Amino acid sequence: MTDNDISFGVHAVQALLESHPDQIMEIWFQKGRRGGRLEKLIEEARETGIPVKFVDRDRIERKVDGVHQGVLALVRAAKVYRENDLYSLLDNLDQPPFLLILDSVTDPHNLGACMRSADAAGVHAVIVARDKSAPLNSVARKVACGAAETVPLITVTNLARTMRELQERGIWLIGAAGEASSNIYTTDLVGPLSIVMGAEGKGLRRLTREHCDALVHIPMVGSVSSLNVSVATGICLFEALRQRTQH
Repeated sequence: MTDNDISFGVHAVQALLESHPDQIMEIWFQKGRRGGRLEKLIEEARETGIPVKFVDRDRIERKVDGVHQGVLALVRAAKVYRENDLYSLLDNLDQPPFLLILDSVTDPHNLGACMRSADAAGVHAVIVARDKSAPLNSVARKVACGAAETVPLITVTNLARTMRELQERGIWLIGAAGEASSNIYTTDLVGPLSIVMGAEGKGLRRLTREHCDALVHIPMVGSVSSLNVSVATGICLFEALRQRTQH
């Protein structure tokens, strides 16, 4: 079993059970650990026909690097999406594309949090570079709380080339950069759009920045100089959603 074949924690397993029970092969519960939420999970798993096993705590902890809350699901590996899948998705949309590009976000916690925000904001796909991204592992899936199973994570070999192809399809690329003069709240985010976010601290890579149609900043009035990338991503996505639902 690889790290990609598990999902752990009450929220993550619950979300998976509700949205994609077909992806769960078996659920392990810690022996002797009980509680309302765990009892509900056990009941739902049995009603769905998913095998349930009660195991010692150390057996779960040998599989998990994180807070498991007494539950672990053995799942089928997440589907791997490539460039061709992105273009098929775009060709079949009946509404303006709404995408998220993550440039060099290498922390699985941040990837999972960005996926969760993307799902909540109605993003059609998240795009990352193959060699500059965190893996969609058990930690990312736990933080994503089910979004890893609903929002395609598309891995591309050349991010700059993919950005050019998106532009050729009429998709506007808006990058977040702290030094940008334009304000996210006064920028038009309606229509075919991709929000482009960079790594925490370093921000967007030069080539990624150069391929954006516009750069925007998030106004801040406190003493901190930057936000966590997943927090900044959520702010940008939900401003776009606000504009798109009012248009």
